[in-house]
Amino acid sequence: MSTTPANHSALTPLRFLERSAEVFPDKTAILHGERSYTYAQFADETQALAAALARDVAPGERVAVLTPNVPESIFAHFAAPLAKTVLVALNTRLTRPEIAQILNHCQARVLLVDSELVERIEGIRELVPGLAKVIEVNDSESRHAPSGSAEVTGDYASYVAAGVSEPLPWAVDDEQGVISINYTSGTTGTPKGVMYSHRGAYLASLGSVVHNQFTPESKYLWTLPMFHCNGWCTAWAVTAAGGTQICLREVRAEAVWHAIDDLGTSHICGAPAVCTTIAGAEQAHPLDRPLRITTAGAPPAPTVIAALEEIGIHVVHVYGLTESYGPFTICEHQEGWPTLPAAERANLLSRQGVGMVQAERARVVDLDMNDVPADGETLGEIVLRGNNIMLGYFRNPDATEEAFHGGWFHTGDLGVMHPDGYVQVRDRAKDIVISGGENISTVEVEQALLRHPQIVDVAVVGVPDEKWGERPRAFVITEPGATLTVDDVVAHAREWIAGYKVPRDIVFADGLPRTSTGKVMKHELRKA
Repeated sequence: MSTTPANHSALTPLRFLERSAEVFPDKTAILHGERSYTYAQFADETQALAAALARDVAPGERVAVLTPNVPESIFAHFAAPLAKTVLVALNTRLTRPEIAQILNHCQARVLLVDSELVERIEGIRELVPGLAKVIEVNDSESRHAPSGSAEVTGDYASYVAAGVSEPLPWAVDDEQGVISINYTSGTTGTPKGVMYSHRGAYLASLGSVVHNQFTPESKYLWTLPMFHCNGWCTAWAVTAAGGTQICLREVRAEAVWHAIDDLGTSHICGAPAVCTTIAGAEQAHPLDRPLRITTAGAPPAPTVIAALEEIGIHVVHVYGLTESYGPFTICEHQEGWPTLPAAERANLLSRQGVGMVQAERARVVDLDMNDVPADGETLGEIVLRGNNIMLGYFRNPDATEEAFHGGWFHTGDLGVMHPDGYVQVRDRAKDIVISGGENISTVEVEQALLRHPQIVDVAVVGVPDEKWGERPRAFVITEPGATLTVDDVVAHAREWIAGYKVPRDIVFADGLPRTSTGKVMKHELRKA
């Protein structure tokens, strides 16, 4: 048995754009306000940007992108690997020191930056001496004019204007080569650079096509940041399917519902906060065609699931991390679930589920790497492995070795395995509350509180207690006009969870501190 060019080609998402440009050249690939690109134009734009990058960046070096969800970010997802460079999509909410830290760590040579964000990088070339060029992207849909900043070495239009002397091949030699580096949020320490391979990105994209049911008729709205796990690999996935990507600079209820009603949006991905925005908007109304929302980051609130289902929106719950290319497991819906009582159905839908088609089965293990009983009660750590686990942390072998000990990737998430093989996250290991020797899952408490129809958001953290060591404190956000009291919340919680888990310390808040990807920053709440 041998591998030859006749029976093997290196897997890469570049092939998706090559194919769609050949098969659907005149089909709309990208919409952004007044701007529109066919697949043929998409491919041409990608080739032009790749040619420019290839002149400035050596193969294997890094290209950073600091933009909202605009077409240029989609182009970069294909152009950087086409130029044999590595894409680093930067979180648009980072501060100047944080941006400089990442650019220095990844040793970026070129930075593409949106006009709105140029002020965020003033002085960056002095802070990052290895940065050769800063290219400003002026989006016609933005309120911000070109910055005129001395920090900028050129504008995007001029940068790609030189064109393509000879089209670059839509192929790579090594499918295990690095296609992108995604930096973790760094909320509890220095961000780590997570390396994705061409092979992993290709397979994650195909998994997304299957589970999101993307087709050439699909219209995907970008509410999920493209900098977050490369938008869960969706820029590559929708391109693979030949669908249309609708860009959105910022997630506002009016803009989202315009895209749903007037642009024909069929698919959305995002954190539960996006689901809440859609369900709670004054524009919300029953739909006459299918709309699918894939959500992750935290279990969706039962009330939000019910509100979305009521207007005809299908909710899919997935689970993953930056280190797993985004989604790794999915809560596969089973026959019979739609007929169950709402509370029971919401319980099932809040689970993180089973491995996706491109992934292996998730495990829940004890400290000795033994599987815990599949009883839905015994806590263990969720561990993962397969084609959609990172290559490792860039320039951080010690952290890589620690994450991979025992031959599995250690998520740091505590969960349980249900008898039907569905995994459910109970908490981050660092977030579990140990009260009087008993483990209390903050996620379990949050889900219980979210069953109350007047509670729209909640976060639970552990706080010191002289008698019990720790006790749960709940930060609760209610719907406008609600008249809930502490006693009401406590009484409600007692209906759903054991008494020792019930928080007596209730804080009614106006909002919760969140990362740009929608995760609650519990370390901030612990300081409150």
